[in-house]
Amino acid sequence: MTGFFDDLERRAPQEREADFFARLPAFLAAAVAETPGLEAWLDGVDLAGLTSRQALARLPVLRKAELMEMQAKNPPFGGFAGAAHIHGGRIFMSPGPIWEPQGLAADPAQAARAFFAAGVRPGAVVHNAFSYHMTPGGFMLDHGARALGCAVFPAGTGNTEMQVEAAAALRPTVYAGTPDFLKVILDRGEEMGKDLSSIRHGLVSGGALFPSLRAEYFARGVKVYQCYATAEFGIIAYESAGEDGAPNPGLIVNENLILEIVRPGTGDPVPEGEVGEVVVTSLNPAYPMVRLGTGDLSAILPGLSPCGRTAPRIKGWMGRADQRTKVKGMFVDPRHVAEIVARHAGVARARLVVSRDGARDAMALHVEPADGATPDAAAIAASLREITKLGGAVHLAAPGSLPNDGKVIADERDYAG
Repeated sequence: MTGFFDDLERRAPQEREADFFARLPAFLAAAVAETPGLEAWLDGVDLAGLTSRQALARLPVLRKAELMEMQAKNPPFGGFAGAAHIHGGRIFMSPGPIWEPQGLAADPAQAARAFFAAGVRPGAVVHNAFSYHMTPGGFMLDHGARALGCAVFPAGTGNTEMQVEAAAALRPTVYAGTPDFLKVILDRGEEMGKDLSSIRHGLVSGGALFPSLRAEYFARGVKVYQCYATAEFGIIAYESAGEDGAPNPGLIVNENLILEIVRPGTGDPVPEGEVGEVVVTSLNPAYPMVRLGTGDLSAILPGLSPCGRTAPRIKGWMGRADQRTKVKGMFVDPRHVAEIVARHAGVARARLVVSRDGARDAMALHVEPADGATPDAAAIAASLREITKLGGAVHLAAPGSLPNDGKVIADERDYAG
């Protein structure tokens, strides 16, 4: 699919990076003056020095559990919302609960880019089946579609037969919603004898778009693409359509965001291609977030998208990074594993496997040695006991043998038996 939403999408990667970090210090200086929560979080940080990824990576990652605590102490936003930028906007509540403000921009979630990359053009009619109730999903896609110049039917969720009736009458060309609900609508339309063939494009999120489901949609004449979004940042990354309509590999990171992949339980960036937690920093004055951990797993893809967009790409959603696990009545956290790795220079990576030994919990720490190193298993076992307050075995693994799936703690206990 040719064309670009704007010239920002075709900038040289170095130009995009330089532009972001040239803007970040002044942006944060203004933001902390309006947001006491962010000011407290960044207390002691030299904001003027945040001019590179390396400098940014030295800051702590803000976890959602910490944000929830701050919001509970200082409701509703924990002091992280820019008041001047949200008056006249909306307030949302996501599970947790976590409160999110909606900024006053025409497209605060930057969703128009995702629609355009999926082949949607001005003048289209969008059937928006994302929820408009409490959470921001429906409004994020609604604003983006209208910013692109599309008309929107705010269908929301449920009421399937009414949605089929509406789609048959309005003849929308675009579906927006969760991946599986489109099939529900199309199948019900066939049962009701309603013609829904006008729907030719789909932009989906909030669930897995399995290859078999995408193939079924394509066979029915609907080209469906996915985007990755969160309530705090809007559209973080999105797919683009190839010349033949097939999705190009990976999801392209949206503009005005810096995305990092860090080792779960830490703030340490991982090498390109390694699975880790998605951490995002945004230039949104309404809700300025610095290194917020999404709790989602992904990995950076090498190279650029064949579509010509030059922003980094991620593989997409690959699971959850929150692997905190209770063992023998005590919680073991990914940061415990990270502390063990940091303590022993001979360890490159580690993975704690929790299993059952008869009726009891058992732990085994599998460690990959650093290049040329021979880790001391006994010393590592002693650290494991000291840090977690639990005993466990230590197994030395061959270099490169631990799975690249982002799991620092793998709970393999069978609860069925």
